[in-house]
Amino acid sequence: MSQSKVISRLILLLGLSLLLSLVSPSFTRFDNLVNVVRQAAILNILGIGMTLVILTGGIDLSNGAVLALSSCVSAIYMKSGGSFGVGILIALAIGLACGLINGWMVARIFVPPFVITYAMMFFARGLAYIALKGQIMYGFSKEFRFLGAGHLFGIPTPILLSGAALLVFYFFLKYTPFGADIYALGSDEESSRLSGVKTGRRLILVYALSGFLSAFAGVVYTSRLNAAEPVIGESFPLDAIAAVVIGGTALEGGQGGMVGTMIGALIITVIINGMNLLRVPSLLQSFILGSVILIMIASQYFSGRLKGLPSFLKPLAMKGGET
Repeated sequence: MSQSKVISRLILLLGLSLLLSLVSPSFTRFDNLVNVVRQAAILNILGIGMTLVILTGGIDLSNGAVLALSSCVSAIYMKSGGSFGVGILIALAIGLACGLINGWMVARIFVPPFVITYAMMFFARGLAYIALKGQIMYGFSKEFRFLGAGHLFGIPTPILLSGAALLVFYFFLKYTPFGADIYALGSDEESSRLSGVKTGRRLILVYALSGFLSAFAGVVYTSRLNAAEPVIGESFPLDAIAAVVIGGTALEGGQGGMVGTMIGALIITVIINGMNLLRVPSLLQSFILGSVILIMIASQYFSGRLKGLPSFLKPLAMKGGET
């Protein structure tokens, strides 16, 4: 991601923060600012996985449902007397398995990413309802709750975990052959394959990582809420996509990065926090957030013409532009 795009997103974030501080002095309270960053941490973890997928030109609509399923199953295990460490491993394994299925269907069976992840969304959500029978499970151990509600060196643990995930995947994207292959896949999959990139394996790995990170976010989220239920995470896929797009990653793939996604997650969280402080009705909040997302997508399109469109929309745009 270019430095100019990062700077432009930072300016937008600072501008929004300044505006909210003027209209709502409560926004600048230290506890509120910490809460904003802590809330953005969950979205950032999900956004990291979504960034990997979108960089390849794909999409993952199942991350919220995978988060719910992994959280519910691990919660059942821990409440039955199992250790929180094994419970976390169970959650991560479920997320990884769901991601592997998504990736295998995309890379080997050539099912469009939208279709298979949409199906996985219903499948995983349905299993979550079956597992908990539509109920809420709460009251976990202090050790488990530390992941979402604890502090280390005075910093909330979700922020530290989110920052660690950001550093790891920033390094992999920028300094390893894996990262170069991901960008190449999004730019031109066929050319990547002809140049020797194992495109199928890379796609499977990308979706597996998205599932793994969804489960990881679910562990942190459940720990913070001290509760697990099948309905959690219903809006997370769209929120994660919004964070990625607002952060400057192109929907057609090949352009973007983790730093932009982090800033995008902060922008979304700041907007939501500001609307809550101003007591904006929930229905109007959806409209405002949706408008921001549309504006950012439109800016990508008009700044790069067809480069800002997903591949499946390009033929329509080209047809509409004929004279």
